[in-house]
Amino acid sequence: MKREYPKQPIVAVGGVVIQGSRVLLVRRGREPHKGEWSIPGGMLELGESLVEGVRREIREETGVHVEPLEILGVFDRIQKKGPRVQYHYVIVDYACRRTGGRLNSGSDVLDARWVKREELPDYCVAQKAALVIARAFKFAEKSPKVPSAPKDAEQAL
Repeated sequence: MKREYPKQPIVAVGGVVIQGSRVLLVRRGREPHKGEWSIPGGMLELGESLVEGVRREIREETGVHVEPLEILGVFDRIQKKGPRVQYHYVIVDYACRRTGGRLNSGSDVLDARWVKREELPDYCVAQKAALVIARAFKFAEKSPKVPSAPKDAEQAL
């Protein structure tokens, strides 16, 4: 499926992984918004469930394994160039719990890192992403499934 100037909206998924006071962010390696910091995620593949897509995308982009727990939001990302729609994604973002893996930037991102909550403004994430991240921190504070701190130093990497 063609990403740029698509014939129909593209379904995409994202995962917000909270670990203690940090959130997992990626620096996008492709358009749209190449070079910007965001929530890890991407296009859903044919025959793939939303949950399978979140697991795959986060693993591919960051090396981190997750369990999607709850939908945080669904929204459009529409970008026009003149009168034409250049990009149109319908994105389903999940709160996720880290289950394993080691942080490592994938081939389609420029960087992946754990960012402290108070440092988020330095990363200039898009307004919708910032809203979803704030929802994820609230969810993590209330959920017994989301660990409040890493179990050991290995997980903190």
